[in-house]
Amino acid sequence: MRRFSSHMISLIMIALLFLIFSFNTIIEFATDYQWFKELGYDKVFLTKLMTQLKLGIPCFIIVTIGVYIYLLILKKSYHKKVQSNVASISDKRVNQLALGMSAIVAFMSSMTLLGSSWFEILAFMNATDFKVADPIFNRDIGFYIFKLPILQQFYYMSIGFIVIMGIVTVLFYILMIGTRRPTLFNSTDEDELNSRRINRNFGNKIDLGNGKQLLNIALTQLLILGVILLILIGLGYLLNIYNLMYSTRGVAYGASYTDVNVNIWIYRIMSALSIVSAVLLIAGAKKKNLKLALSGPVIMIVVSVIGNMAAMGVQNFIVEPDELSKERKYLENNIKYTQMAYNINAVEERNFKATDTLTREDIDKNEGTIENIRINDYRPTKQFYNQSQGIRRYYQFHDVDVDRYTLNGELTQVFLSPREMNSAEITDQWINKYLKYTHGYGVALSPVDAITSVGQPELLVKDIPPKTNMEELKIDYPQIYFGELTDNYVITNTKEKEFDYPQGNENAETFYEGDAGLKLSGMNKILFAIKEKSLKLIISNNIKSDSRILLYRNIKERVKKIAPFIYYDKDPYIVVADKKLYWIMDGYTTSSNYPYAEPYNKNKINYIRNSVKVVIDAYNGHTTYYITDEKDPIIQTMSKVFPQLFTSVDKMPPKIKEHMRYPQTIFDIQASVYRRYHMNNTDVFYQNEDLWDIAKEIYGGSDKSDIMESNYFIMKLPEEEKEEFLLSIPYTPKNKPNMTALLMARNDGEDYGKLILYKLPKQKNVYGPMQIESKIDQNTTISKEFSLWGQKGSSYIRGNLLIIPIENSLLYIEPIYLKADNENSLPEVKRVVVAYGDKIAYEETLNKALESLFGRSGETTGQEIPDGELPIDGDSITLIERANEAFLRAEEAQRQGNWSEYGRYINEVKKILVELKDKE
Repeated sequence: MRRFSSHMISLIMIALLFLIFSFNTIIEFATDYQWFKELGYDKVFLTKLMTQLKLGIPCFIIVTIGVYIYLLILKKSYHKKVQSNVASISDKRVNQLALGMSAIVAFMSSMTLLGSSWFEILAFMNATDFKVADPIFNRDIGFYIFKLPILQQFYYMSIGFIVIMGIVTVLFYILMIGTRRPTLFNSTDEDELNSRRINRNFGNKIDLGNGKQLLNIALTQLLILGVILLILIGLGYLLNIYNLMYSTRGVAYGASYTDVNVNIWIYRIMSALSIVSAVLLIAGAKKKNLKLALSGPVIMIVVSVIGNMAAMGVQNFIVEPDELSKERKYLENNIKYTQMAYNINAVEERNFKATDTLTREDIDKNEGTIENIRINDYRPTKQFYNQSQGIRRYYQFHDVDVDRYTLNGELTQVFLSPREMNSAEITDQWINKYLKYTHGYGVALSPVDAITSVGQPELLVKDIPPKTNMEELKIDYPQIYFGELTDNYVITNTKEKEFDYPQGNENAETFYEGDAGLKLSGMNKILFAIKEKSLKLIISNNIKSDSRILLYRNIKERVKKIAPFIYYDKDPYIVVADKKLYWIMDGYTTSSNYPYAEPYNKNKINYIRNSVKVVIDAYNGHTTYYITDEKDPIIQTMSKVFPQLFTSVDKMPPKIKEHMRYPQTIFDIQASVYRRYHMNNTDVFYQNEDLWDIAKEIYGGSDKSDIMESNYFIMKLPEEEKEEFLLSIPYTPKNKPNMTALLMARNDGEDYGKLILYKLPKQKNVYGPMQIESKIDQNTTISKEFSLWGQKGSSYIRGNLLIIPIENSLLYIEPIYLKADNENSLPEVKRVVVAYGDKIAYEETLNKALESLFGRSGETTGQEIPDGELPIDGDSITLIERANEAFLRAEEAQRQGNWSEYGRYINEVKKILVELKDKE
C-alpha cells in the first residue's frame, strides 16, 4: 500500500510538472484552434498536429522499443561475461533505467524529425512531378524539390542517431558499473537488505570484474555501431552524387565537366569502399587484427585525397585550357534550367525600331497612354496624403499603392492608400486602445496624371466619410479593422461604443456589424485573458457575453499564421471593389533545389512562382487563398496537403479579379536574372558578350544615380489595339549608358503574367535614362532654374524618369518637384520634362511640354520644327494661333530669365504679325 501511494504521488507530480511546463502551449492551442475554425481553416490547423501525432507516436514507440531491447542485450551480455563476484541491484531497477534512457532517446529523435520537418514530410508524401527531368540522371525535378531534401535530412539524423547510441552505450555501461555492489556470494534478498554493512566490511576487497572482458564487451557493441555508421556513410556518398546538380566548380552553376566525369565516380567508389570498410571492420574484429579493422577507413581517406587531386588536375589541366569546348553542354543545361526555374523561358521577344518619326497625330492616337502618364510620384504623394488627409494624429497612410480602375468608362491609373489607425498614437488607457479606437477609416485616391493648380495630387476620394463623385469608388463599409498597422487585438460589441470618425467638435460612434472575432463567453474570457496577459478581460464591466475579440489583425501576421510555408510579398495593396475594401497580398512558392538553376540571392533561392493571391476583407477579416498558377507543381503539392486552404482563382469575385497585378517582387527577380540569361548562345553566354544592366536614373535632390525601379503604366503597346496595365523596366548594356531593351509584364485578363521584351536596334544609339538625365543637366534653362530653386530656403526633387513607347518611338518624361525647406512643406509638381530624340521640352504641364515638341492637338507636324522657330505660312486663324503660342513661349523665357530665347520668340511674333498684315 505504501509503495502504491508513492507511485501515485510520483505520477501526480509528473502530471503537475507537465501541466506547468505545457500550460502556455495548451492555452495557445485552445485559442488558436478556435481562431482557425472561425476562418474555416480548422483542418489546416490540425494537419500539423495530426501529422506529428500520426508519425511521432509510432516513431517514439518504435525507437523506444528498439533502444530498450538494445540496452537489455547489453545488460545480458554484461551479466554473462563479467565475473560473478559482483552483484547488481535488482533487474527491475536496471530495466527502469534502460527504459528511461530509451524514452529520452526516442523523444529527442521524434522531436528532431517532426518538430520542424512535418511539412517537408507531407510534401514528400504528396510530391507532384514537374514532368521535366534533369539532364544527367534523368530524374524528375520533383525528386530534387520534394524528396532529396528530406532524404538528406533522414541521412544526417541517422548519423546523429548512431553517434547518440554510441554515447548511450558508454553511459549505460558506466551506470551498470556504478549501480553494482560487492558480495562474496550470489545476491539474495538478505544481501540487498544488508548491502550497506557488506559494503563497509568488504569495500577494500572489491573486484568489479575482469577489465579486459568489460572492454571487449563495450568494443563489440561499438563495433556494431561502427559497421552501421560505415554503411550509412556509403549511402551518404550516393546522395551526394545528386548534390552535384548544385555544384559551383565550373563556369556556371550545376554539374560541370569535372563533376560528371570525375566526381560522380569518386562518390560511387567511396560508397563501395564504405561497404568494404564495414566488412573489413568485422573481419578485423574477429581476427583481433587492428590493422585489418582500420584498413578500410584508411583506404577511404587515401582514395578521397587522390580523388580530390584528380578532380583538381582534370579541372586545371584538361578543362580550363579548353573550357568552352568542355563545358558547352553544361552551359546549355545551366541556361535552359535557369530560364525554366524563373519562368523566363517563354519571354516573347519583339523588335522595336525606336525611330524619331513621332507626330502630333501619333500622340492623339495614343490619348489613353498620354492621359495615364504618371506625373505624380508615390513618395511625395504619401507625404501629401498624410498631411492633407490624415485629419487626426492617430490616422496614418502607411503606404501608397498603384492600381487601375475603370472610371467613367476609361481605364485610369491611380494612387490610393488606406487611412489606418496607428495604435502607437493612442493613449495607453486600456479602454481606448482595445475597445474604443478599433479601426481605420476609408482611403485617399488620386489619378497619377492629375495635379491641382499648385502641383499637388488631385483627389478623387477624400475626407471622412469618404467623398467621391465616382460611382465605382463609393464605399459602404469604409472601416478598416484589418490592415498593415493593426498590431493589437480589439474587442467589439461591448457596452462601450467604438470611435468611428471625427465629426466637427464631436466624434461619430458605431458598433461593429461584421462577423469577425471570437465570443468572450464562458471559459473563453479566461482563456483569452491568459493568452493576452490581461486581467481586464475578466474584470471589465464593458465586456458582454456576446462581445468578440479580433485577433491577428495585422494582415502580414495573419497570413503567416495561417500558412507559414508560403513566402509573402512585403507590399500588400488595398482595393475598392463592390463598395467594400479588400487587401490583396501576393504569395510565392520558392525552392533552392532546382537543378542547374542559378541562385538569385544569399538564400540560394533558384525557383519562384507567383502562385497565390491572398484576399483579406478589411472589415470582416475573411482570408481567402486563391491559386493563380495551377501549373506550379509546388502549389499542386500544397493543395494536396491542405485541400481546405486553397480556392481556384476562377472563384475570385470579378471586381476583385480586375485588380490582380503582376507583382514587382517576382518581376524584379526575373528582370535581374534575365540580364544574363537572355543569352541563349553558349559562346556569347560564356564570354558575357551581351550582358545587360538594369538602367540607372537620378532621383531626388542629389546628382547620384541609382538603379531604376520597375514601374506600372497604362499604355497601348505598338502591336495592340487598346490600353492595358503593364509593368516595365529598361536595360542598358553592361557599363554602357545607352538603352538596349525594355522588359514588360502584362497584367490584364488572359495575358496576366506574360513577359514581353522589346529589343532596341544595336546599330544605333538609343538614349538610355542616364543619357537623358545628362541632357537635362546640360540644358541651360533647366540648369539655371535648378540652381535658383536650390537657394533661399527651397529645393528641387527629380521624380522617376518614365520611358513610354508610343508607336515606334520613345518618350522620356520626368516630373520636377519644388519643396520648401521646412518640416511641414509638401513637394509640388512645378515642371515636367519631356525628351524626344535630341529635343527637350520643359514646361509647367505635360500637355504644354508635348505641345512644345509636337504642336497642338489636331495639328500636323509633318516636318521637324527647329527649336525656337515657328512656321508662319497658312491662313489667318493658323497665324493667330502661331502668334499666340510664340508669345506664350516668350513669356515663359522671360520668367526664366532667358533673354536670348525671349528675344527670338518676340521676333517670331513680329514676323507673324507682318504676315497677317500682308494678308489683309
